[in-house]
Amino acid sequence: MPEETADHQRPPAEVRFADELERLREHDDGPRPPGWALSLTGARRFIVGDDALGVTRKFVGDTALIDRALVTLATSRGLMLVGEPGTAKSLLSELIAAAVSGTSTLTIQGGAATTEDQIRYSWNYALLVSEGPSTRSLVPAPLLTGMAEGRVVRFEEITRCPLEVQDSLLSPLSDRVLAIPELSGPESMVFAREGFNVIATANTRDRGVNEMSAALKRRFNFETVFPIADFATELDLVEREAARLLERSGVGVAPRRDVLEVLVTTFRELRNATTEEGRPMDRLSAVMSTAEAVSVAHAVGVRGWFLRGEPGGAADIVECLAGTAAKDSADDLTRLRRYLEQAAGRRDGEQWKALHAARHRLPG
Repeated sequence: MPEETADHQRPPAEVRFADELERLREHDDGPRPPGWALSLTGARRFIVGDDALGVTRKFVGDTALIDRALVTLATSRGLMLVGEPGTAKSLLSELIAAAVSGTSTLTIQGGAATTEDQIRYSWNYALLVSEGPSTRSLVPAPLLTGMAEGRVVRFEEITRCPLEVQDSLLSPLSDRVLAIPELSGPESMVFAREGFNVIATANTRDRGVNEMSAALKRRFNFETVFPIADFATELDLVEREAARLLERSGVGVAPRRDVLEVLVTTFRELRNATTEEGRPMDRLSAVMSTAEAVSVAHAVGVRGWFLRGEPGGAADIVECLAGTAAKDSADDLTRLRRYLEQAAGRRDGEQWKALHAARHRLPG
């Protein structure tokens, strides 16, 4: 990582993995779609890893999904990644953009306050008043920059935006052109260069908040990102990501594997509303995703290290779970307490007993 970004909390993928991208470009002899920095196979190896080149696996999920996503971007259709919150949709879009375009920072964050100016372009009003509309007074937004430079644009949480804002993508995605009516002549039209496309994300919990128009849906291929099905795979991911975050937080010890096993099991059972033994239980309204599990594991390690000088244990899980489980409904705390009393209380093992004993630490 370059020295000037070493103190950044989270540099973009093209900075974090600059060495890997460089090695892939040097050894990439596959055919590249127009405007791409890597071939499809090279971009795929960047995401799923390549031991021979020392490229790490960065996304844990269906490899066929990655292939379909890359093929979509090589066509004239945009890519829409949908799924439950915390299934790494944003991470996948970032990795794909970094592999395809060499940059992942042309990003639009969707929300109720997002405007067309934040998507397409705005104006430097001091120059606009003194000189009138010109390319000098024009302030490009991610969409205009992506089209002019032939790069991938990321649109996070697109369904959080009002419908009229979403539909500002219609012409760029269909005609590959962005009109700037305030200018005249050739400068009034920005035609997309090779390599331009859009990756959008939307979580299924937001479906219906601002449902996309049928016209916009037709311009995207939809791919669903599912939660990690395998326990061992999810545990390894949580351990790896928690260890990375703890190191950046100045924690001097790695997370304990037995504590993480309890944490991941708890999240999976609360997520699926059933125990490993098949006993049904109340489903929490909160999202108990892998990303949330990593966040709790990070908090457990920080709590244990900075308060007691140790890695943190199962009792810390209870303290850190409260803020995760009670985001959407106060009833979730009751459901969580019932889980700790019943499911955790039936299991043997030091950490499960500690988890059960700490249930009284839940607020309320």
